[in-house]
Amino acid sequence: MEEKNTIQYKAAELKDGESKESLLREADALRMQIRHHEYQYYVLDAPEISDADYDALTNRLRSIEARYPEEVPPDSPTRRPGGYVAPGFTQVKHMVPMLSLGNVYNAGEMADFDQRVRSLLPQGTEVSYVLEPKIDGLACSLVYENGWLVRAATRGDGEVGENVTANVRAIKSIPQRLRVPEGEEMPELLDVRGEVYMSREAFLRLNEERVEAGEAEFANPRNAAAGSLRQLDPAVTAKRTLSFFAYYLVGPEEPETQEACLRRLEQLGFTTPEHWCVAHTKEDILHFIDEHDRRRRDLAYDTDGAVAKVNAVWQQRLLGATGKDPRWAIAYKYPPEQARTKLKDIVIQVGRTGVLTPAAVLEPVKLSGSTVSRATLHNEDFILEKDIRIGDTVVINKAAEIIPEVLSVVKELRPEDAVPFVMPEECPECGWAVARKEGEAACRCTNPHCPALGREGLIHFASRDAMDIEGCGPAVINQLLDAELVKNPADLYNLTEEQLLTLDRMGKKSADNLLKAIEKSKQQGLDKLLFALGIRHVGAKGGRLLALQYKNMDALMAASAKEKGAEELAAIKDIGPVIAESVVTWFANPLNQELVSRLKAAGLDMEMQTQEVNESHPFYGKTMVFTGTLPTLDRATAQTMAQDVGAKVSGSVSKKTDYVVAGAEAGSKLEKARTLGVTVIDEAEFLRLLGEKPEPAEEKTAVGAAKEIADANAAMKDSVPATRPEPEERVAGEGKISNQGKNVSAIEEGNLFADWEGDNP
Repeated sequence: MEEKNTIQYKAAELKDGESKESLLREADALRMQIRHHEYQYYVLDAPEISDADYDALTNRLRSIEARYPEEVPPDSPTRRPGGYVAPGFTQVKHMVPMLSLGNVYNAGEMADFDQRVRSLLPQGTEVSYVLEPKIDGLACSLVYENGWLVRAATRGDGEVGENVTANVRAIKSIPQRLRVPEGEEMPELLDVRGEVYMSREAFLRLNEERVEAGEAEFANPRNAAAGSLRQLDPAVTAKRTLSFFAYYLVGPEEPETQEACLRRLEQLGFTTPEHWCVAHTKEDILHFIDEHDRRRRDLAYDTDGAVAKVNAVWQQRLLGATGKDPRWAIAYKYPPEQARTKLKDIVIQVGRTGVLTPAAVLEPVKLSGSTVSRATLHNEDFILEKDIRIGDTVVINKAAEIIPEVLSVVKELRPEDAVPFVMPEECPECGWAVARKEGEAACRCTNPHCPALGREGLIHFASRDAMDIEGCGPAVINQLLDAELVKNPADLYNLTEEQLLTLDRMGKKSADNLLKAIEKSKQQGLDKLLFALGIRHVGAKGGRLLALQYKNMDALMAASAKEKGAEELAAIKDIGPVIAESVVTWFANPLNQELVSRLKAAGLDMEMQTQEVNESHPFYGKTMVFTGTLPTLDRATAQTMAQDVGAKVSGSVSKKTDYVVAGAEAGSKLEKARTLGVTVIDEAEFLRLLGEKPEPAEEKTAVGAAKEIADANAAMKDSVPATRPEPEERVAGEGKISNQGKNVSAIEEGNLFADWEGDNP
């Protein structure tokens, strides 16, 4: 394994000449610093320093405390897991403390860990390890009683965490009810440990939404996941796509090994880390670390290291823990990938909602295997806070390992002629004034006819999640605009083959395919059209809610035109006053009314599409009751979806009830259903039976020998089957392990499509 320079990531060793008095003063100061940064990281989700810098502080403190152990206070940060209980949540005491992991940074330190483990066990004991990716997220405990999720909590300070049960119920990859093989009794009590995280795709979309809404962006997926899970309003969490990997099990019937634990978690319905293996030697460990380092950039989520855990549970118990770290596990942390380069210029990009976003133009530099020549600067405040100037030497990394970002300025290399940044007062696209609303981070163009809004709005209109016009991407849109063939979405439906053939690299077959795609898009339905129009704050979910409520465009426009139209729309669950006001304002604009009229004349379907009633559907003719708060659907939407396939929806449970769909805080209806023996399902099972389930996740493969177990529940939504072919033993360095799960991308909550029609001003 390649040795990596760790000087910048670890504190310097103590020198013999340093006095006890000065070192103890330094230790006190370090504890204050560490507590401050832990609060920033764990509670505010706004770290001020990198993980490497934090580790340097703690390593320095450990070195001092190791020299003077009698002077270490019991509340030292080195004696407890990092973390705090944030205000606003009730406190939960963990069944078993949630410890944090110690860190190592190179092959030598990992070898020391292996040697230390073997020295603490009886002589001659065979030791194996399970190697797993270190997911960059938020540790969470899930408690199940008789198979039902009853409580979820963050790590907090290790002993006490924050009760986030309502928010966790919104995470689709977390089963509300466990799955066990047929004939097996449901466990009475289980505590499942794992990591809540946000995929890179979900992170990118969330930040796009925040920029368009004038809100500050999240720095990275870990902060976004933590901030989303800690929302006091579970509805906010539900709108953000969070995921969960399970990696440990606490309970009366714990598996005998960590590998058996992972397999049991999969059997119970959890998603476990995609790549893991069993290692028998330190060479196996280092091989996995190198392999994981090579493939981690291709994963759908961030990992910042690898975790080695002693495999045998009896050995784990014998090894025990220090004040905060288990002696049987360690995290290998990869050094952050950073590079220095010169910032040549700062340019402004204008998005489809008129938001001006600054971007850094850089001297090309290699980073994470690719050449980087641009980096995001987020907004005006970001630049001013970091004092970034044109001509500076800057440190960049890849936020979320995909987005180049300026981390800091090397001020000692600043040239005398470095130019401070000033946000332009005029839009670079159209020359109109730029304005910034109080309380918003975004600056916007004030011109409703800005060409940038029209261009970006057309790109959004044709995108996959909107009207899904295949072959009508940004390059084609730009050509259509340059040729003055389109000015707004309605013009797309008037295009002819003759016009398209005038475009560069547009042959007859491509033109025919594009025209077919445009024609096909007419049947997308009202919900997709409302999203495609780009009405500010109306995303895919908002478009569906409005379409379900009003059924057709005319009814929605009539409601918006009422004297108290905004109040009527705001009363719809999950719409609220902000979206309602935006919808009313959009439809009040005569140009938008004309746009809708032209789209209707072009033959677009402006009705809410519902499924044809199929008498063989599992819900057809069944009586269903919905109770509690569902993770992603409001009750009215879920009821409508059931009615669309022929179900009867009732407000009370009786012997005639066929299904009860239960969410959080279900209460008496759920209890009555259990008493009467009525089938109880969660939202995931409801969507699966309804036919809304995505393609099943691809299973892992491994090398070795194992027996097969019948796969009884392979189609269960967002969970691993109750029984499945048992994975073969995974051995480091042998074979390849496939990607188990497919990323579930966030649904983009889009914003305002330009109120734009006619010639450019």
